[in-house]
Amino acid sequence: MKELTSIGEKLGAMGEKLGTMGDNLRLMETRLQTSENEVEELKRLTGGRPKVAFSATLRETGDAAGNTGPFTTPIPLQYKKVFSNTGSSYNPATGIFTATVKGMYYLHFSMMNNLNAPPNSVVCLTKNGQRLVSVWDTVGTDAHDSGSNAVVIPLEVGDNVYVELQANRLVYDDGMNYNTFSGFLLFHM
Repeated sequence: MKELTSIGEKLGAMGEKLGTMGDNLRLMETRLQTSENEVEELKRLTGGRPKVAFSATLRETGDAAGNTGPFTTPIPLQYKKVFSNTGSSYNPATGIFTATVKGMYYLHFSMMNNLNAPPNSVVCLTKNGQRLVSVWDTVGTDAHDSGSNAVVIPLEVGDNVYVELQANRLVYDDGMNYNTFSGFLLFHM
């Protein structure tokens, strides 16, 4: 009789656990359905294709003209005036673009050197800490030079790309917005 009572108590406890598990399962099914609905809505809005594009310039409207730098170590330039940021992948507080979609991207940047001779400007497009391409202006007696560079590269989700001002170098900008950083997803992979 004791054994039957013990088995009955165990079955009762298991029944309670089974009820709790059923409640949790229903909650998870509801969450899954909500997530699936959100994904379908996003697909409807984007035509099923992810959209990532951004474009920014170094200075905010109203910022005083002048040089950025020099700094004792290389730093990501923070392009603060954002023209567009579809997909919210560019962070103006850090200057870093973070890929949110695996795919092939086009990335472009421009630079204007310091206004005083001799020129002393070096910027590099950097992916996850590795230099990709650069623009230099460090020799000569002229001023008011600018340059640009671009790449088409594959990016994985979470890859970080930024324009890095090299140590002891500087760039000039004013309301004409000479220094830009832009990019967009060509296609997802």
